[in-house]
Amino acid sequence: MAENPVAFIDLAAQQRRLQPRIDAAIARVLAHGRYIMGPEVAELERRLAEFSGARHAIACSSGTDALALALMAEGIGRGDAVLVPSFTFAASAEVVAWLGAEPVFLDVLPDTFDLDPAGIEAGIVAARARGLTPRVLMAVDLFGQPADYDVIEPICAALGLTLVVDAAQSFGADYRGRRAGCIGRMATTSFFPAKPLGCYGDGGAVFTDDDDLAEVVRSLRVHGKGRDKYDNVRIGMNGRLDTLQAAILIEKLAVFADEIAARQAVAGRYAQGLGDLVAVPRVIEGATSVWAQYTVQVADRDGVAARLKAAGVPSAVYYPKPLHRQTAYRGFAVAGNGLPVCDALARRVLSLPMHPYLEATTQAHIVAAVAAAVRTEAA
Repeated sequence: MAENPVAFIDLAAQQRRLQPRIDAAIARVLAHGRYIMGPEVAELERRLAEFSGARHAIACSSGTDALALALMAEGIGRGDAVLVPSFTFAASAEVVAWLGAEPVFLDVLPDTFDLDPAGIEAGIVAARARGLTPRVLMAVDLFGQPADYDVIEPICAALGLTLVVDAAQSFGADYRGRRAGCIGRMATTSFFPAKPLGCYGDGGAVFTDDDDLAEVVRSLRVHGKGRDKYDNVRIGMNGRLDTLQAAILIEKLAVFADEIAARQAVAGRYAQGLGDLVAVPRVIEGATSVWAQYTVQVADRDGVAARLKAAGVPSAVYYPKPLHRQTAYRGFAVAGNGLPVCDALARRVLSLPMHPYLEATTQAHIVAAVAAAVRTEAA
């Protein structure tokens, strides 16, 4: 295995598969020269909407900017609270603070890593205790699978919260007849290269079924423009997507369904090989995951990771410190009496190599290395 090191995410294998198509797509953009918001952007948006089932897909410059655009379109600002799980990447809360609002951190479930619906009401209480108006629940679909929206949506309706779904890691997953991207008043995703559907730079998208809201997002994406780019009708941002990235994503989207199926096979082999050794992730009934990460839980995380590295197997930790423990976010509200599950997961999670081109023989080596590392831990 040393001569062919294990790739944590093998983007090169995907590139080999798609190289002629991507080269031709890039050549078409170079030929027409419309490098910002060229025709490939509109075509990508059409295909993303068709794939997701959402009425509108608005492509933009990054997943972070997609979140910001969604909150801006909702008019979130000073005095408002956005409820967000603490066990996630910083962007989910960062955009809230950008707009002068405040994140209120919620706990997650120990087996799916997604938002715990039982903590939403406590988040409302925490927000009001700080004099804030609770406006939005931002549910984050962590590691590839949607949160339990049959439970979450009625709670949001009862409490007057707008649901915005951060589907940066779950785009392409299914939830009981709906795809990630068409759940919530708005959903967002990221096309960062390591995501299940990634470009060769930064990119993102906002999804909604609301025609008026879609027009607001499109305006905000280009400096708040009105009918003319020099007639700015609102304060916006430069959130446009490069045409080259759109052209690449069109080709990647064409094989995305195949890659999702391959990810299911990889996840199945992990579950079968590791289910009796470590805590493997649970997918809720009626849902699928796109397995942005395959994340297990182990007691001696650092020791297991070190033994895997010695065996030539890479691993990663998402996330070693929940947001409410990070320096920039310590001053914001926390729901309830703390977030014990977030804290526990941060000490135990370990992500293993996951991509659609992970061969069974290579994966068998990974599983054997994990088994040996865990047994050493137990001894």
